[in-house]
Amino acid sequence: MKILFFGDSITDMGRNRTDNTPSHIFAYGSGYPMFVAGELYSKDPTRYEVINRGISGNKTVDLYARLKADVWNLEPDVLSILIGVNDLWHELDYGIGVEPARFEKVYSAIIEETQERLPGVKIVLMEPFILPGKVTAERLSRFEEIYDYARVVKRLAEKYSLEFLPLQSVLNEAAAKHGAEHYLYDGIHPMVAGAALIAREWTKLFYESIEMKR
Repeated sequence: MKILFFGDSITDMGRNRTDNTPSHIFAYGSGYPMFVAGELYSKDPTRYEVINRGISGNKTVDLYARLKADVWNLEPDVLSILIGVNDLWHELDYGIGVEPARFEKVYSAIIEETQERLPGVKIVLMEPFILPGKVTAERLSRFEEIYDYARVVKRLAEKYSLEFLPLQSVLNEAAAKHGAEHYLYDGIHPMVAGAALIAREWTKLFYESIEMKR
């Protein structure tokens, strides 16, 4: 079973792009895909092939631009997408973001065209998230506009009957207990605990909603 993670720096997390050999430790970076790969490979390294195609700085428009090269040509059985924070962040910092209405249009095109090209693929939409941190804290009310993007992602999952992975409430609960800085070091990018938590939620959904149904 080929599982492909598609997204921005939260997925990328320093992966080695010159050695993308499946199951090679450097191919996954230090984020949640590494934890997911470790969980799946520890159970059966012959059954699963995990691929990380996150690229730091990407927005939905960037995912759409590289959809053929990094998704369709690889023909995954499971496609997991986490995108949204840069669509907002790049607007706040540089005025080159993607507003929610356009975000929904581009994301819809990614889904529809992928379903046409890979009709058997299972798609997981991961909820974008933030916590208070050194990047987000001073403009927290603006960064909380990510909730608008999260609602779009949930709506698209419902519209296209896809798996939706909620993450904001899980991170909020963990942060309330131990402190946000232990999960997202700047309010956006995961610490080890944050990556492990995201991976735990992802693998739980995978085992219960995808693997059990195959």
